[in-house]
Amino acid sequence: PMPHQVCNAAQLTCTMGSIPSILIVLPNHRLTTSYQPAANVTDHKSLINVQPFGQCRSPKNPRVADATDRALGRLSPMPCIPNTPAPWAAGATVMRLDHEPSLGQGCCLSCVWAGVITVVAPGQSTHHIG
Repeated sequence: PMPHQVCNAAQLTCTMGSIPSILIVLPNHRLTTSYQPAANVTDHKSLINVQPFGQCRSPKNPRVADATDRALGRLSPMPCIPNTPAPWAAGATVMRLDHEPSLGQGCCLSCVWAGVITVVAPGQSTHHIG
């Protein structure tokens, strides 16, 4: 089966974050799915597309490492600011959107601070009322 097309308001998790987050997809690709803007692999920009995941617990994050040092080695999570400069890994996506692979539910995104971001729910509603 084809992975679901990911769109605006998809739910994301990060292996280093404390809570889920959402993907914000701006309507620049001019394609919608379930009445929401559809995403492609270029929708990876921190604080524009990828919102914070609560507290980051990665020792590779300098803010976490510094807080942990000040706590005498006890891991001290700090507020997440995603650091996602590279596009989503396309996985098995075959559809293209705006000349780039579309974002499917199996895709993942790497954070510089060692977190792996995945799509938990693609953001498509299964029904539309109206």
